[in-house]
Amino acid sequence: MSHLPETPLSAAPWIPSNPKDPYKYLSGFGSHFETEALEGALPKVQNSPQVCPYKAYTECLSGTAFTAPRTHNLKAWLYRIVPSVGQGTFKPYTANPYITSDFHSSDPTDPSSVKSPDGVYNVPHQARWSPFPLPEEGQSVDFLDGLRTVCGSGHPASRHGLAIHVYAANADMKKRALYNSDGDFLVVPQQGRLDITTEFGKISVAPNEIVVIPRGVRFSVALPDGPSRGYIAECYAGHYELPDLGPIGANGLANPRDFLHPVAWFEEDSSAWTVVSKFGGKLFEAELRGSPFNVIAWHGNYAPYKYDLQRFMVINTVSYDHADPSIFTVLTCKSAMAGTAYLDFVIFPPRWGVADWTFRPPWYHRNSMTEFMGLIKGKYEAKESTKGGGFHPGGATLHSMMSAHGPDALGFEKGSGAELHPVRVADNTQAFMFESYLQFGITKWAWEGSGARQPNYMLDSWGEIKPSFDKTFKGTAAEAMANGQH
Repeated sequence: MSHLPETPLSAAPWIPSNPKDPYKYLSGFGSHFETEALEGALPKVQNSPQVCPYKAYTECLSGTAFTAPRTHNLKAWLYRIVPSVGQGTFKPYTANPYITSDFHSSDPTDPSSVKSPDGVYNVPHQARWSPFPLPEEGQSVDFLDGLRTVCGSGHPASRHGLAIHVYAANADMKKRALYNSDGDFLVVPQQGRLDITTEFGKISVAPNEIVVIPRGVRFSVALPDGPSRGYIAECYAGHYELPDLGPIGANGLANPRDFLHPVAWFEEDSSAWTVVSKFGGKLFEAELRGSPFNVIAWHGNYAPYKYDLQRFMVINTVSYDHADPSIFTVLTCKSAMAGTAYLDFVIFPPRWGVADWTFRPPWYHRNSMTEFMGLIKGKYEAKESTKGGGFHPGGATLHSMMSAHGPDALGFEKGSGAELHPVRVADNTQAFMFESYLQFGITKWAWEGSGARQPNYMLDSWGEIKPSFDKTFKGTAAEAMANGQH
């Protein structure tokens, strides 16, 4: 006899979001791993023997200062056919002019203009974008050339701030590798799998999964499903980590065992390659003598990793009121201010809604944090209206700090009139949020050039909200329902 509920549920957490993933992985967030593509390739005991097995070169990749506390010290030892110094001189890479880290160069003496001289907009109101466009038919655009900066704050030279990008591509990165000197890339695919080759091995990541490529790690992206689109959060300060759980206890939210790291893989390829570095918010290229993916073994705790959002263990209210969205945090990049993040990666996954006496959708809100939202699939429960274009997979919203936001008129009407019995929320949906305590500037491409910004977002979402004030309505919601007033 089955005891499963009759209400259809989203996929169980053990059903993978990426069933076509062909690779094996090492599991555990923050663990120290050992992996070798050739038996005996890892030196025993020491990191840098006089001569390595297979006559490989020793190379250390440090993600933190040597003197960082042991609890936060990140490094990896790589054993490779040719060291990374085998390259030419860097020169500016000009094929993609849409990457920037200059977000706050506006002219304060010109209050009539919100546009800075270099085309960065600093505005206090809300913004929404329709799905960002994929490459046009006949174009060949890979992941590198499909990157576009949307907004951000600070600058990588000061190790302070972040940038939010989107990508749209339809071609593989052939004989080209990218690495980011500025920060960690947190990549959120929305359409199409990414087959990512890194110095540490191969990773397949599908929509409803995420992948983090740490600062300095070289990688190349292929598209096994054709055109692909997604979002990227880049943090200039520190690295992503799991949030503290506090009273939740030792388990819950994103569990460490579910984070997967690649096993060692290498190729022997001495042909010409190009490596592109993102440095100071700009791109530079250099020629390589052979493939950068020539690591025959590695060990350490600084490596790329992926996570399946299907495995997130939701913690939520089972009594009353709508919990703060911070309870849905997957990863965080902490700032020096206690309890405040350069960036929190928050998701709104399928779950049960059971709160009594409660307006269950998100409440109306003005926030000291800046909120950038994206939608991987489905319909976000607080923004179901399609007026003005709506909020669709591949699109985004930006609610600048202290700008008012909340459910649209349709969402408020449904939430305030719903029968409060247990219901499934967000089935077949995955919305997410990049949240930061910093103020964002918006690039000229995002504001004007993408063609995706919805200019009447505020009016379309909240223009139809009307006063419902009633001097005769004095009881609680429960009393009102009992008296037939609700």
